[in-house]
Amino acid sequence: MSLKIRGILVLAIGAILGVSLSLGGAILSGQGETGSGDLTWDQARLMAEVMERVKKNYVDQISEAELLEQALRGMVDSLDSHSAYLDPSDYQDTRANSRGYYSGVGLEITKEEDSVLVISPIDDTPAQRAGVEAGDQIIEIDGESVFDPIAMNPREKLRGPKGTTVTIRVRRDDYDDPLTFHLTRQNIHVKSLRYEVLDQSVGYLRLSQFNETTAEEAKKAIDQMRVKIQWTTGHKLTGLILDLRNNPGGILDSAVDISDLFLGHGVIVSAVGRTSEARFERTAESGDVLDGAPIVVLVNAGSASASEIVAGALQDHNRATILGTQTFGKGLVQTVLPLSRGRAIKLTTSHYFTPSGDSINETGITPDVSVKSVRSYHNRRENEEVDRDQDTQLIEALEILKNRPIMHSKAPD
Repeated sequence: MSLKIRGILVLAIGAILGVSLSLGGAILSGQGETGSGDLTWDQARLMAEVMERVKKNYVDQISEAELLEQALRGMVDSLDSHSAYLDPSDYQDTRANSRGYYSGVGLEITKEEDSVLVISPIDDTPAQRAGVEAGDQIIEIDGESVFDPIAMNPREKLRGPKGTTVTIRVRRDDYDDPLTFHLTRQNIHVKSLRYEVLDQSVGYLRLSQFNETTAEEAKKAIDQMRVKIQWTTGHKLTGLILDLRNNPGGILDSAVDISDLFLGHGVIVSAVGRTSEARFERTAESGDVLDGAPIVVLVNAGSASASEIVAGALQDHNRATILGTQTFGKGLVQTVLPLSRGRAIKLTTSHYFTPSGDSINETGITPDVSVKSVRSYHNRRENEEVDRDQDTQLIEALEILKNRPIMHSKAPD
């Protein structure tokens, strides 16, 4: 066994011994039955043996450092489809994402057992303009199968310098053959919102992601729409359409702040985890920026995570009508935990629950009013006005606000 491999073995055993000591001295002193103590030593030895065999016999030369990096990545990535080991480049990308800047094709994805699932394409990005849709299953990137978890890092493959190209093949429901998309990467600046006034006194607010400034920008947008309506018609803002379609989520605190804009009291979201930091409850402060004006929230299969927190909170408090199709169903909270040398892990730390106590993980939010969308909606650019002629969900939302709002009423348990 090489000296480097022995060094790694010593480090591994040291880490395991640290855990063992926290569990009690009986294991190390030999006072207990043969069990977990012996098993941890065997596992550490096995890891070192596997690394030595791979280094010596694998068809391509690979260093101990590369093997250990892959072992760390596999350990975290295998926990669930949302946890991930982040090398320095990945960590920087994650931090940039929270601010809405990166270079790539504009896809929010998650890993499935036999594919990579598109949560949603981001507005006005190469993927969205090409017609990639929420629910598409990526099976190949640049001719390489995504089924190989060691050779394939889908997020890394999709990103790259501006102007470079990437080809993806996807499976889509109702299509017999895979679809192919040739995408040119660009610098992505995710504009978290846009807004306009519809029918003289109805506000339209589109949130494409929840980042650090979304709530502040949303409040300003509502104020500006209110001023515009007052100036042009002399009326008040009579209702709001909050568009969360294809919004894959983002920062949890941003979703809480958005919900708080429209709620004067009550729980917004609660979370349960193993650590004290992972167990929390967020509540609304007094005040409603709309002064009780009705809200219709538009959702679809690409509405996930933070979007579902907002939709669930407004639905459970009877504050909005949820309209569209079933949402994605991601009810897990991820925390980015920094490590040494610019690395980190993104780890699932909590299950979150709507105010009624429901978990939406793998089920999603069920709309109060079910309306399917037209396919042309997915191909619209960020700077285009809303489509009042073909966007069936928007048309229905306007009809609801013109008449009396249909409020959600949850039956008592």
